[in-house]
Amino acid sequence: MKKLIIIGLLGVIGVIPYRAAAQISVNVNIGSQPLWGPVGYDHVDYYYLPDIESYYSVPKREFVYMDNGRWIFSRSLPSRYSGYNLYNGYKVVVNSYDNFNSDRVKYAKYKKVRTQKVIKYSNDSRYYVVKGHPHGMPPGQAKKYYGKDNKGKDKGKWKDDHNDHDRGRGKGRD
Repeated sequence: MKKLIIIGLLGVIGVIPYRAAAQISVNVNIGSQPLWGPVGYDHVDYYYLPDIESYYSVPKREFVYMDNGRWIFSRSLPSRYSGYNLYNGYKVVVNSYDNFNSDRVKYAKYKKVRTQKVIKYSNDSRYYVVKGHPHGMPPGQAKKYYGKDNKGKDKGKWKDDHNDHDRGRGKGRD
């Protein structure tokens, strides 16, 4: 009986060091990014908007800005920013709004910079799932998106129940 207990314990102890768990977490929020957001990001928590020293929370879809020394969370910008164009203003991708004083100094150089390409004007097919994109898919079609060629390149096509549709790549092009 002692031998069985010892062998059992050794078996359990021997297995533990070899037991490894791999966990991969990929968080993509392309579909929730606004049309005025910058291209090139699969996941974004916040944009910092240097021109108006404010933030935008992508997951919550709300602006975060200072008003009389306190943070305001709102679906829209206050009237003092009514002339601000979200498509033209530079956006810096950040993890939170907790570093406001640092962000204000660090990203001041981007005030009045108008060279950033935004999602609305992108021909990158991964942004076609963003609501309102000019090359966007009809509702429900994002799940039916398919297409990698044999080289792993995106074909830029989607399929519905009846037709295949070219998504702006032109015939005969890969």
